[in-house]
Amino acid sequence: MKTALLILSFLCLSLTGFSQATTPPKDTTKIWTIHGQNTFLINQSSFNHWAAGGTNSVAANLVLDYDFNYKKDKWSWDNKAIVGYGISKQNGTGWRKNDDRIILNSLLGYQAAKYWLYTFYTNFQTQFTKGYNYNADGTRTLISAPFAPAYLTFGPGFAYKRDDNFRINISPAAIKYTFVTNDSLSNVGSFGVAPGEKHLFQFGTSLDAYYKANIATNISIENILKMYTDYLKQPQNIFMDYTINLFMKVNKFVTVNGGVELINDPYAKIPVLNNGVQEMHSLFQVKQIFGAGLTYKF
Repeated sequence: MKTALLILSFLCLSLTGFSQATTPPKDTTKIWTIHGQNTFLINQSSFNHWAAGGTNSVAANLVLDYDFNYKKDKWSWDNKAIVGYGISKQNGTGWRKNDDRIILNSLLGYQAAKYWLYTFYTNFQTQFTKGYNYNADGTRTLISAPFAPAYLTFGPGFAYKRDDNFRINISPAAIKYTFVTNDSLSNVGSFGVAPGEKHLFQFGTSLDAYYKANIATNISIENILKMYTDYLKQPQNIFMDYTINLFMKVNKFVTVNGGVELINDPYAKIPVLNNGVQEMHSLFQVKQIFGAGLTYKF
């Protein structure tokens, strides 16, 4: 039900905002187009004898987002790299990370019709540092690490691409590898691998959709949806990763950005300490980030 509602929300946003999406004129003589943005966000809260209560906190996030796109005749090759890392601190908890991601996307296309492409896509995703689940007794449990997990998905397919702001790619024969190179996580079977194994092989269908629209002057909204189902094992258990980002431009360099990411991964069972006993749980994942900061685009 949650997956269906998120897909419906994505389609509704696409239909209601499509007329407002604007694409700048392109120089048709250029084969390569390179652009991106570097964003540094900061969020701070402070309370002193505040009757309603509150906890002092500070957070800082850095996101690098780059596009490298090739276009010649009927061939196109769209590449996106996203690198993000963030830390936050609250009274009594110390510094903890709130964002950690390395995402590489590549879509090779050959034009079949006006808006349709034959495609081959590749996606890679992992993180920089170890991640922990913080227990009520003050201890912490390791739940992730660099290349634990790492996801590599690729396969042939077809895409509907209206422009750089609206595209949907479907691969009915997609291969997905999940790597868990950390020994302690591998030994307990984290992220779907068999205990002691370092990778999980899957073969199924993937869907990758992107939509960005201007909803008001200097305000834009971005939607990213990824889905995957495995033919070989429990195809009804659908992996879903949906992100919605809001960008509000104050001036050339200052922005206010917010984002929510929702992940349903039936294979991402993580170790959780329950009454001193470590158990494996599959949890619906939610991440929210909001802050003001500096953005440099080129």
